[in-house]
Amino acid sequence: MQFTAWSKELRVTGDGSGVASHVGVVLLRSLADRVGLTGALSAALARPGFWPWHDRGRVLTDVAAMIADGGEAIADIDVLRHQGDVLGPVAAPATVWRALDEIDGPALRKVARARAAVRARVWSQLPVLPGSGCAGGMIDGVVVLDVDATLVLAHSEKEGAEATYKSTFGFHPLAVWCDNTRECLALKLRAGNAGANHAGDHLDVLGEAFAQIPRSHRRRLLVRADSAGASHKVVDWLTARNTPRRRVEYSIGWRIDADDRAAITALPATAWSPALDADGDLRDGADVAELTGLLALAGWPADMRVIVRRERPHPGAQLDLFETRDGWRYTAFITNTATGALQWLEVRHRAHARVEDRVRCAKDTGLRRLPSREFAINQAWCLAAAIACDLTAWLQLLALTDDLAKAEPKTLRYRILHAAARVTRGQRRRWLRIPSTWPWAQAIADAYTRIMAIPAPG
Repeated sequence: MQFTAWSKELRVTGDGSGVASHVGVVLLRSLADRVGLTGALSAALARPGFWPWHDRGRVLTDVAAMIADGGEAIADIDVLRHQGDVLGPVAAPATVWRALDEIDGPALRKVARARAAVRARVWSQLPVLPGSGCAGGMIDGVVVLDVDATLVLAHSEKEGAEATYKSTFGFHPLAVWCDNTRECLALKLRAGNAGANHAGDHLDVLGEAFAQIPRSHRRRLLVRADSAGASHKVVDWLTARNTPRRRVEYSIGWRIDADDRAAITALPATAWSPALDADGDLRDGADVAELTGLLALAGWPADMRVIVRRERPHPGAQLDLFETRDGWRYTAFITNTATGALQWLEVRHRAHARVEDRVRCAKDTGLRRLPSREFAINQAWCLAAAIACDLTAWLQLLALTDDLAKAEPKTLRYRILHAAARVTRGQRRRWLRIPSTWPWAQAIADAYTRIMAIPAPG
């Protein structure tokens, strides 16, 4: 009985008033308004002669806020809709369905331009653009873009859902993340049987991602990808982006073939240098070397380099016959970066693995489940999920501090977004009074103060 003593005098009723939950959504909604996202989306989605009761920019912003708050279905918008004392009118699920259905190809392009304009405004509010972590330090002054694809499972027949290369069923979206800010710059929904190395799709998302970067930050870019991006079209496209006023570098995985194996065999022992770990310290049992001069790279850009890493395999690692013979596990990548130690270039490339965290967080922010049988509506949902990722990143960049500024979506929801508060009125204002016993109450209040201090868009 001692285990139930805590509930002995507890009673639960459904007749409360003046209480709101999920009040952290106020931060996301206010931030979207203050940086001009809501207004920009409203203008992008406006249609001549059509004046809906619920502004479509407001609807899309609310859907993104709902997704950031943990919503996984369109019906979850009701969680916000029933917080009228705090949020005011919020569209019903049926209106959300119609709004997403209206986002066709031209609307997607208009929204992309609106997001780019708002992103420039957000970045202008930063004291300095965050660096990209590498070898225990930072890559400063460079915008780092990570490209990766992932599988999204479908448990029912949906347009575009196909068998995947892993013998599952669903979709195979491709996206680009900014490693500096954790924003999702571009996300392309694809059928489940879309090739991981489809050059056209890579160029589509990279072109969209480049357009999302504010012009003042396009002078130095680094694109990282796994071996799916190592095609002539992609590498040539990146090489062509270099101008006297802009440097575009790449670091892309490289599949080791017979010619590469022959070059590895021909390397003298002195060609290998000790590799570094993620913290910048020497890594035992791992080395790096350059293969460029030993390979015939006709047709590839003249400044492309091939760098190989060898490492003693971990237990259970799958090795090919070449690796089994000499006891090393090999990986390689290509880059057009002309300077810097091989060890540093290699650990910079391995930092691309952080994109797996970005993908995982995106799946926890709306990308895991697609709501509709129609491909176009699911593409619009993916757009809302990308905006949700941006809102979360902007909240952490502009309004949160310490551990909260680096927390993953689930932690933010438990501590910030899902908090409850009393709603009171006085002095001609509405007040959200978060319990003082809530450990993160002051952090929420401080974040709101910082958001409201952002200059309103002109």
